[in-house]
Amino acid sequence: MQIGLVLLALAYVLSQFFRAFLAVLTAPLEADLGVGAEVLATASGLWFLSFAVMQIPIGWALDTIGPRRTSGWLLLIGGGGGSALFALAQGPAYIHSAMLLIGVGCAPVLMASFYIFARTFPPARFATLAAMMIGVGTLGNLFSSYPMALAADTIGWRAAMWGLAGACTIVALGILTTVHDPDKPEDEAHGSLLDLLRMPALWLILPIMFVNYAPIGAVRGLWIGPYLTDVFALSIAQVGFGTLVMSLAMIAGTLVYGPMDRILGTRKWVVFGGNTITAMLLLVLFLFSATNPWLSIALMAGIGFFGASFPVVIAHARALFPPHLTGRGVTLMNLFGIGGVGLVQFASGRIHAGWSGGAAEAPYGAIFTFLAALLIAGLVLYARSRDTTG
Repeated sequence: MQIGLVLLALAYVLSQFFRAFLAVLTAPLEADLGVGAEVLATASGLWFLSFAVMQIPIGWALDTIGPRRTSGWLLLIGGGGGSALFALAQGPAYIHSAMLLIGVGCAPVLMASFYIFARTFPPARFATLAAMMIGVGTLGNLFSSYPMALAADTIGWRAAMWGLAGACTIVALGILTTVHDPDKPEDEAHGSLLDLLRMPALWLILPIMFVNYAPIGAVRGLWIGPYLTDVFALSIAQVGFGTLVMSLAMIAGTLVYGPMDRILGTRKWVVFGGNTITAMLLLVLFLFSATNPWLSIALMAGIGFFGASFPVVIAHARALFPPHLTGRGVTLMNLFGIGGVGLVQFASGRIHAGWSGGAAEAPYGAIFTFLAALLIAGLVLYARSRDTTG
């Protein structure tokens, strides 16, 4: 099981890479294919939406056929095949199709790990284990920053994508070989997703799940690159450094969040406090968006740190799920979390296009304000939720 979890962690590193690598490819893709930021925003949104839509069948698959085949085969076909298609890209249609396919391939890997944690370890350890897996996986954000920028400068983005296709294939075959499915509960045949949706307590957690990952998913996933390039004229290496700093902050934030529910005796208020700070930082970034690149990078690092509450939100809801609906439960939460980012990316692309033509910082200020407003709305609803610990 340990080797299998290591390979699932490597698969999640790849998943984190794919949701963020477009930020450093903006300039080379525009130079080679004439693809601009709006096209890449759509591509990023398609990755998140295909990832999100797959959560419903993946939840069923985890509860019925298990995490080994669910994660292994989808990563092999979607991750490997989608990366190869991206390497062959000749225009927007190729990139959009490739990102859709890669999203399908990445969709099960984190939830497969969560499923194993929930079925194998005590419930009190779930948030810590989930945070550790996300923290390790966030190394993918590091590789998608300066290392990817360096690879695009040296061997070219096409060669780098072929390398990623090979990495997905090797990791997927390893998962199929080493991961062992947990034993299934006796009542596995009973219940459905509708049973979860009938829980009133869950509906007060879903709004924050929908918006909590959107700021770091949107900013780190794409907009940090065009923003630093358009507003401050930074080089691709400097953009890579900025994304690296934000990625490191996200890793640190995830690891700090992990044990906080046990230390403070609350999940709800850990999530509420962290996301309140994130909303405030987004508004400060809007106010000072054209002041200094290093101030902006520092503020984005703060957003990455305080916005990394994803595993605690999952743990908050996880305590409500019956054992036989664990797979469907965690994937339902992931559907809202990742689907929220996908819809936000589509909207942010339209906002960017609508505010272009004036000051260079105007489109990005509008995006930062939009993200802050969404987060505040989610917090207002989440404030009425019931804590599941403490």
